[in-house]
Amino acid sequence: MEIHRLHYPDNFQTPTAGPFSLAIGFFDGLHRGHQTVIEAAKRKAEELGIQSAVMTFDPHPSHLFKSGTDKVGYITPYREKIRLLQDMGIDTLFIVTFNWELASLSPEAFVELFMKGLGVKHVTAGFDFTFGSKGSGTMEQMAALADGVYETTIIPKVEADAHKISSTRIRELLAQGDVEHTARLLGRPFRTVGTVIHGDKRGRQLGFPTANIASEPESLIPSNGVYAVRVLVGTTWYDGVCNVGVKPTFHNPNRKTPTVEVHIMDFEGSLYDQELSLEWIAHIRSEKKFQSIEELIEQIGKDKHTAKQLLHR
Repeated sequence: MEIHRLHYPDNFQTPTAGPFSLAIGFFDGLHRGHQTVIEAAKRKAEELGIQSAVMTFDPHPSHLFKSGTDKVGYITPYREKIRLLQDMGIDTLFIVTFNWELASLSPEAFVELFMKGLGVKHVTAGFDFTFGSKGSGTMEQMAALADGVYETTIIPKVEADAHKISSTRIRELLAQGDVEHTARLLGRPFRTVGTVIHGDKRGRQLGFPTANIASEPESLIPSNGVYAVRVLVGTTWYDGVCNVGVKPTFHNPNRKTPTVEVHIMDFEGSLYDQELSLEWIAHIRSEKKFQSIEELIEQIGKDKHTAKQLLHR
């Protein structure tokens, strides 16, 4: 898959390759609704005998218009998004820098630069996709501005459980720790990629060595609690039990910054500085403070047993 980063207006150059059948959207999560849009664009590319392409934006618009905790965390950071799009068989990915200049473009200017300028012959997007200054451009307007250069397809709402599948809904589910429902909306388990860092090494002292994971900046993790996970080490998947939280048995329960630590079953060896991938399979229990170390050790043993059952049900 070819990847092109487009920066407007600085150093703005449009690739000469094409023509393209383009799916356009932010696509955070690449959930089942997004997949429907992208697969439709891919089928149109095959029908027309042209390249399939996806256009997305970086950073999320909330990082431009909002501050502090109002900024949206990423369900799929860009490396993960790229991996998933490669797996979908997309030919070309355009990552457009979302800045004030881009946000100020009129819908007409946006179409001239990014549709006609890139050699797009077909545009596919969801029914609620908007573009141009203040999101004033709709897909109906995208069609009206085509001047015969490209055609459009609008994908209607994709639902699950009588509700629209959306990135907002997935963020809410992750905030509740509901990774199983999240997986149903994504069409795959939610994944976190991170690097193993040094922790307090208390897990080894308790008889359950753990790897402390520093996830990618601004990526979301599920709410505090204990989870059954699968862990990718190199090219091998292992069963694991993961704790997200502040470890209240040892630390102030009001501590705000959670840690992610995973006990990898049937694994021996050092993992420091290695990159791991976690697939969150099921929520086991909420985090709690134990009255003694012995009580904690007993509970970890139960969590490990429960995780094995959930991972092999």
